[in-house]
Amino acid sequence: MAVFTEVSRDEAAALMQQLGLGALVEMTGCAGGIENTNYFVSTERDGQCLQWVLTLFERLTHEQLPFYLHLMKHLADKGIPVPDPQADASGAILHTVRGKPAAVVNRLRGCSVLDPGPEHCAQVGVMLARMHLAAQDYPRQQPNLRGLAWWNETVPVVLPHLQPTQAELLRDELAYQNTLAASAAFGRLPRGPVHADLFRDNVMFEDGRLSGVFDFYFAGCDTWLFDLAVALNDWCIDLASGAADAQREQALLQAYQTVRALTDDERLLLPALRRAAALRFWISRLWDWYLPRPASMLKPHDPTHFERVLLARRREAGA
Repeated sequence: MAVFTEVSRDEAAALMQQLGLGALVEMTGCAGGIENTNYFVSTERDGQCLQWVLTLFERLTHEQLPFYLHLMKHLADKGIPVPDPQADASGAILHTVRGKPAAVVNRLRGCSVLDPGPEHCAQVGVMLARMHLAAQDYPRQQPNLRGLAWWNETVPVVLPHLQPTQAELLRDELAYQNTLAASAAFGRLPRGPVHADLFRDNVMFEDGRLSGVFDFYFAGCDTWLFDLAVALNDWCIDLASGAADAQREQALLQAYQTVRALTDDERLLLPALRRAAALRFWISRLWDWYLPRPASMLKPHDPTHFERVLLARRREAGA
Protein backbone atom coordinates (compact mmCIF):
# COMPACT_ATOMS: atom_id res chain seq x y z
CA MET A 1 0.00 0.00 0.00
CA ALA A 2 2.69 2.44 -1.03
CA VAL A 3 1.85 5.94 -2.25
CA PHE A 4 2.51 6.13 -5.99
CA THR A 5 0.05 8.95 -6.71
CA GLU A 6 -0.22 11.92 -4.35
CA VAL A 7 -3.80 12.99 -3.58
CA SER A 8 -4.50 16.42 -2.10
CA ARG A 9 -6.85 16.99 0.80
CA ASP A 10 -9.17 18.99 -1.47
CA GLU A 11 -9.39 16.12 -3.96
CA ALA A 12 -10.11 13.60 -1.22
CA ALA A 13 -12.64 15.92 0.45
CA ALA A 14 -14.50 16.37 -2.83
CA LEU A 15 -14.78 12.60 -3.32
CA MET A 16 -16.02 12.04 0.23
CA GLN A 17 -18.71 14.67 -0.25
CA GLN A 18 -19.67 13.17 -3.62
CA LEU A 19 -20.20 9.81 -1.95
CA GLY A 20 -22.15 11.29 0.94
CA LEU A 21 -19.56 10.16 3.48
CA GLY A 22 -19.21 13.46 5.32
CA ALA A 23 -16.60 16.17 5.73
CA LEU A 24 -12.93 15.23 5.55
CA VAL A 25 -11.20 15.35 8.94
CA GLU A 26 -7.86 13.62 8.31
CA MET A 27 -6.04 11.60 5.65
CA THR A 28 -2.79 9.64 5.91
CA GLY A 29 -0.83 7.74 3.29
CA CYS A 30 -0.46 4.01 4.01
CA ALA A 31 2.92 2.26 4.03
CA GLY A 32 3.19 -1.44 3.30
CA GLY A 33 2.25 -3.32 0.17
CA ILE A 34 3.48 -2.57 -3.32
CA GLU A 35 0.55 -2.48 -5.76
CA ASN A 36 -1.76 0.48 -5.14
CA THR A 37 -1.90 3.93 -3.59
CA ASN A 38 -3.83 3.84 -0.30
CA TYR A 39 -4.90 6.50 2.17
CA PHE A 40 -6.65 6.14 5.50
CA VAL A 41 -9.37 8.81 5.58
CA SER A 42 -11.50 10.05 8.48
CA THR A 43 -14.73 11.95 7.94
CA GLU A 44 -17.35 13.52 10.18
CA ARG A 45 -21.03 12.93 9.41
CA ASP A 46 -23.98 13.62 11.69
CA GLY A 47 -21.65 14.01 14.65
CA GLN A 48 -19.93 10.66 14.04
CA CYS A 49 -16.31 10.05 13.08
CA LEU A 50 -16.16 7.51 10.24
CA GLN A 51 -13.12 5.63 8.94
CA TRP A 52 -12.47 4.81 5.29
CA VAL A 53 -9.75 3.59 2.94
CA LEU A 54 -9.25 5.45 -0.33
CA THR A 55 -7.46 3.35 -2.97
CA LEU A 56 -6.07 4.50 -6.31
CA PHE A 57 -5.27 1.57 -8.59
CA GLU A 58 -1.90 1.80 -10.26
CA ARG A 59 -1.92 -1.33 -12.43
CA LEU A 60 -5.52 -2.48 -12.60
CA THR A 61 -7.69 -0.80 -15.22
CA HIS A 62 -11.23 0.55 -15.25
CA GLU A 63 -12.15 -2.53 -17.29
CA GLN A 64 -10.63 -5.01 -14.81
CA LEU A 65 -11.75 -3.43 -11.54
CA PRO A 66 -15.49 -4.14 -11.58
CA PHE A 67 -14.70 -7.83 -10.98
CA TYR A 68 -12.90 -7.05 -7.69
CA LEU A 69 -15.18 -4.34 -6.40
CA HIS A 70 -18.42 -6.15 -7.14
CA LEU A 71 -16.98 -9.36 -5.67
CA MET A 72 -16.36 -7.49 -2.42
CA LYS A 73 -19.88 -6.06 -2.54
CA HIS A 74 -21.27 -9.56 -3.24
CA LEU A 75 -19.43 -11.05 -0.26
CA ALA A 76 -20.35 -8.14 2.02
CA ASP A 77 -24.02 -8.57 1.12
CA LYS A 78 -23.72 -12.25 2.16
CA GLY A 79 -22.37 -11.38 5.59
CA ILE A 80 -18.67 -11.94 4.93
CA PRO A 81 -16.64 -9.28 6.82
CA VAL A 82 -14.92 -7.61 3.87
CA PRO A 83 -14.53 -3.96 2.83
CA ASP A 84 -17.75 -2.66 1.31
CA PRO A 85 -17.23 -0.31 -1.70
CA GLN A 86 -19.14 2.94 -1.35
CA ALA A 87 -21.42 4.09 -4.16
CA ASP A 88 -22.22 7.55 -5.47
CA ALA A 89 -25.74 8.80 -6.16
CA SER A 90 -25.87 6.85 -9.42
CA GLY A 91 -24.88 3.58 -7.70
CA ALA A 92 -21.37 3.50 -9.17
CA ILE A 93 -18.67 2.02 -6.90
CA LEU A 94 -15.72 2.68 -9.26
CA HIS A 95 -14.56 6.28 -9.26
CA THR A 96 -11.70 8.35 -10.75
CA VAL A 97 -9.11 10.41 -8.82
CA ARG A 98 -6.12 12.08 -10.46
CA GLY A 99 -6.95 10.20 -13.65
CA LYS A 100 -6.67 6.85 -11.87
CA PRO A 101 -9.46 4.39 -11.09
CA ALA A 102 -10.33 4.65 -7.41
CA ALA A 103 -12.58 3.20 -4.73
CA VAL A 104 -13.55 4.04 -1.16
CA VAL A 105 -14.32 1.26 1.31
CA ASN A 106 -15.10 1.16 5.01
CA ARG A 107 -12.03 0.62 7.19
CA LEU A 108 -12.24 -2.70 9.02
CA ARG A 109 -11.91 -2.90 12.78
CA GLY A 110 -9.14 -4.81 14.51
CA CYS A 111 -5.53 -5.52 13.65
CA SER A 112 -3.50 -8.20 11.92
CA VAL A 113 -1.97 -11.03 13.95
CA LEU A 114 1.54 -11.58 12.60
CA ASP A 115 2.40 -14.45 14.97
CA PRO A 116 -0.71 -16.61 14.66
CA GLY A 117 -1.52 -19.66 16.73
CA PRO A 118 -3.70 -22.64 15.79
CA GLU A 119 -6.81 -20.80 16.98
CA HIS A 120 -6.18 -17.98 14.48
CA CYS A 121 -5.47 -20.47 11.68
CA ALA A 122 -8.71 -22.31 12.40
CA GLN A 123 -10.72 -19.09 12.05
CA VAL A 124 -8.94 -18.34 8.76
CA GLY A 125 -9.83 -21.82 7.48
CA VAL A 126 -13.51 -21.37 8.29
CA MET A 127 -13.62 -17.90 6.72
CA LEU A 128 -11.83 -19.00 3.55
CA ALA A 129 -14.30 -21.85 3.02
CA ARG A 130 -17.21 -19.49 3.69
CA MET A 131 -15.86 -17.07 1.09
CA HIS A 132 -15.50 -19.83 -1.51
CA LEU A 133 -19.09 -20.97 -1.03
CA ALA A 134 -20.49 -17.44 -0.83
CA ALA A 135 -18.86 -16.54 -4.16
CA GLN A 136 -20.16 -19.60 -6.03
CA ASP A 137 -23.02 -17.63 -7.55
CA TYR A 138 -20.97 -14.51 -8.29
CA PRO A 139 -21.76 -13.88 -11.98
CA ARG A 140 -18.64 -12.05 -13.17
CA GLN A 141 -15.67 -13.90 -14.63
CA GLN A 142 -12.01 -12.92 -14.65
CA PRO A 143 -8.96 -15.19 -14.61
CA ASN A 144 -6.34 -15.00 -11.90
CA LEU A 145 -4.11 -12.36 -13.50
CA ARG A 146 -1.11 -13.65 -11.51
CA GLY A 147 -1.74 -17.26 -12.52
CA LEU A 148 0.15 -19.64 -14.78
CA ALA A 149 0.03 -17.47 -17.91
CA TRP A 150 1.63 -14.59 -15.99
CA TRP A 151 4.29 -16.92 -14.53
CA ASN A 152 5.25 -18.03 -18.03
CA GLU A 153 5.48 -14.41 -19.21
CA THR A 154 7.41 -13.13 -16.20
CA VAL A 155 10.00 -15.84 -15.58
CA PRO A 156 12.07 -14.96 -18.69
CA VAL A 157 12.14 -11.33 -17.48
CA VAL A 158 13.56 -12.14 -14.04
CA LEU A 159 15.88 -15.02 -14.98
CA PRO A 160 18.81 -12.75 -16.01
CA HIS A 161 18.94 -11.37 -12.46
CA LEU A 162 19.33 -14.77 -10.76
CA GLN A 163 22.23 -16.97 -9.79
CA PRO A 164 22.53 -20.18 -11.87
CA THR A 165 21.12 -22.41 -9.11
CA GLN A 166 18.16 -20.08 -8.61
CA ALA A 167 17.49 -19.95 -12.35
CA GLU A 168 17.58 -23.73 -12.55
CA LEU A 169 15.12 -24.03 -9.66
CA LEU A 170 12.78 -21.49 -11.23
CA ARG A 171 12.80 -23.16 -14.64
CA ASP A 172 12.34 -26.64 -13.17
CA GLU A 173 9.38 -25.68 -10.99
CA LEU A 174 7.69 -23.74 -13.78
CA ALA A 175 7.98 -26.77 -16.07
CA TYR A 176 6.45 -28.95 -13.34
CA GLN A 177 3.52 -26.57 -12.87
CA ASN A 178 2.84 -26.39 -16.61
CA THR A 179 2.69 -30.19 -16.73
CA LEU A 180 0.44 -30.29 -13.67
CA ALA A 181 -1.97 -27.74 -15.14
CA ALA A 182 -2.46 -29.98 -18.19
CA SER A 183 -3.34 -33.05 -16.10
CA ALA A 184 -6.81 -34.57 -15.79
CA ALA A 185 -6.77 -34.38 -11.98
CA PHE A 186 -6.00 -30.66 -12.09
CA GLY A 187 -8.86 -30.12 -14.53
CA ARG A 188 -11.28 -31.69 -12.05
CA LEU A 189 -10.39 -29.34 -9.18
CA PRO A 190 -13.33 -27.21 -7.95
CA ARG A 191 -12.90 -23.56 -8.85
CA GLY A 192 -14.48 -20.16 -8.61
CA PRO A 193 -13.61 -16.65 -7.40
CA VAL A 194 -10.64 -16.74 -4.99
CA HIS A 195 -8.86 -14.17 -2.83
CA ALA A 196 -5.41 -15.42 -3.96
CA ASP A 197 -3.50 -13.31 -1.41
CA LEU A 198 -4.80 -14.35 2.02
CA PHE A 199 -1.68 -13.52 4.01
CA ARG A 200 -1.49 -12.69 7.72
CA ASP A 201 -1.48 -8.97 7.01
CA ASN A 202 -4.71 -9.17 4.98
CA VAL A 203 -6.84 -10.47 7.87
CA MET A 204 -7.99 -8.55 10.95
CA PHE A 205 -8.78 -9.84 14.44
CA GLU A 206 -10.54 -8.02 17.26
CA ASP A 207 -10.74 -9.49 20.78
CA GLY A 208 -9.43 -12.78 19.44
CA ARG A 209 -12.09 -13.12 16.74
CA LEU A 210 -11.60 -12.74 13.01
CA SER A 211 -13.15 -9.37 12.18
CA GLY A 212 -12.31 -8.82 8.54
CA VAL A 213 -10.59 -9.91 5.33
CA PHE A 214 -9.32 -7.31 2.89
CA ASP A 215 -7.08 -6.60 -0.15
CA PHE A 216 -9.02 -8.45 -2.84
CA TYR A 217 -7.09 -6.89 -5.71
CA PHE A 218 -5.32 -10.12 -6.66
CA ALA A 219 -8.64 -12.00 -6.74
CA GLY A 220 -9.70 -13.96 -9.79
CA CYS A 221 -11.25 -17.23 -10.86
CA ASP A 222 -8.94 -20.11 -10.05
CA THR A 223 -8.98 -23.39 -8.14
CA TRP A 224 -10.12 -23.17 -4.55
CA LEU A 225 -7.16 -25.41 -3.71
CA PHE A 226 -4.70 -22.78 -4.92
CA ASP A 227 -6.35 -20.24 -2.63
CA LEU A 228 -6.09 -22.67 0.29
CA ALA A 229 -2.43 -23.34 -0.56
CA VAL A 230 -1.62 -19.60 -0.53
CA ALA A 231 -3.08 -19.33 2.97
CA LEU A 232 -1.27 -22.44 4.23
CA ASN A 233 2.06 -21.15 2.89
CA ASP A 234 1.79 -18.02 5.00
CA TRP A 235 -0.27 -18.84 8.08
CA CYS A 236 1.14 -22.31 8.74
CA ILE A 237 4.90 -22.06 8.27
CA ASP A 238 7.98 -21.08 10.21
CA LEU A 239 8.88 -17.78 8.58
CA ALA A 240 12.62 -18.18 9.13
CA SER A 241 12.92 -21.54 7.37
CA GLY A 242 9.75 -21.86 5.30
CA ALA A 243 9.06 -25.24 6.93
CA ALA A 244 5.46 -26.24 7.56
CA ASP A 245 4.06 -26.01 11.08
CA ALA A 246 2.01 -29.20 11.48
CA GLN A 247 -0.18 -27.97 14.33
CA ARG A 248 -1.26 -24.76 12.61
CA GLU A 249 -1.65 -26.56 9.27
CA GLN A 250 -3.92 -29.19 10.80
CA ALA A 251 -5.99 -26.51 12.52
CA LEU A 252 -6.55 -24.55 9.29
CA LEU A 253 -7.28 -27.60 7.13
CA GLN A 254 -9.65 -29.22 9.61
CA ALA A 255 -11.54 -25.97 10.16
CA TYR A 256 -11.84 -25.35 6.41
CA GLN A 257 -13.36 -28.80 5.98
CA THR A 258 -16.01 -28.21 8.63
CA VAL A 259 -17.50 -25.86 6.03
CA ARG A 260 -16.42 -27.49 2.75
CA ALA A 261 -14.84 -30.95 2.52
CA LEU A 262 -11.93 -31.37 0.10
CA THR A 263 -12.42 -33.70 -2.87
CA ASP A 264 -10.13 -36.68 -3.48
CA ASP A 265 -8.35 -34.76 -6.24
CA GLU A 266 -7.79 -31.81 -3.91
CA ARG A 267 -6.27 -34.00 -1.21
CA LEU A 268 -4.01 -35.62 -3.81
CA LEU A 269 -2.83 -32.35 -5.35
CA LEU A 270 -2.49 -30.18 -2.24
CA PRO A 271 1.33 -30.65 -2.03
CA ALA A 272 1.66 -29.68 -5.70
CA LEU A 273 -0.56 -26.61 -5.28
CA ARG A 274 1.45 -25.53 -2.24
CA ARG A 275 4.47 -25.57 -4.54
CA ALA A 276 2.47 -23.54 -7.09
CA ALA A 277 1.53 -20.96 -4.47
CA ALA A 278 5.16 -20.60 -3.37
CA LEU A 279 6.28 -20.24 -6.98
CA ARG A 280 3.70 -17.53 -7.68
CA PHE A 281 4.92 -15.32 -4.86
CA TRP A 282 8.60 -15.98 -5.51
CA ILE A 283 8.12 -14.81 -9.11
CA SER A 284 6.16 -11.70 -8.15
CA ARG A 285 8.66 -10.72 -5.45
CA LEU A 286 11.56 -11.21 -7.86
CA TRP A 287 9.77 -8.97 -10.33
CA ASP A 288 9.10 -6.26 -7.74
CA TRP A 289 12.65 -6.51 -6.35
CA TYR A 290 14.58 -6.31 -9.62
CA LEU A 291 12.15 -4.18 -11.63
CA PRO A 292 10.78 -1.77 -9.02
CA ARG A 293 8.47 1.16 -9.65
CA PRO A 294 9.13 4.58 -8.08
CA ALA A 295 6.82 5.27 -5.15
CA SER A 296 6.76 7.18 -1.91
CA MET A 297 6.99 4.70 1.01
CA LEU A 298 7.59 1.73 -1.33
CA LYS A 299 9.14 -1.26 0.46
CA PRO A 300 9.42 -4.31 -1.83
CA HIS A 301 9.42 -7.67 -0.09
CA ASP A 302 12.55 -9.82 0.02
CA PRO A 303 12.11 -12.52 -2.66
CA THR A 304 14.39 -15.01 -0.88
CA HIS A 305 11.61 -15.77 1.62
CA PHE A 306 9.49 -17.51 -1.00
CA GLU A 307 12.53 -19.16 -2.50
CA ARG A 308 12.94 -20.85 0.92
CA VAL A 309 9.23 -21.70 1.04
CA LEU A 310 9.36 -23.26 -2.41
CA LEU A 311 12.42 -25.32 -1.50
CA ALA A 312 10.67 -26.51 1.67
CA ARG A 313 7.51 -27.47 -0.25
CA ARG A 314 9.59 -29.40 -2.81
CA ARG A 315 11.46 -31.27 -0.09
CA GLU A 316 8.18 -32.20 1.59
CA ALA A 317 6.90 -33.49 -1.74
CA GLY A 318 10.08 -35.48 -2.37
CA ALA A 319 11.12 -33.35 -5.36
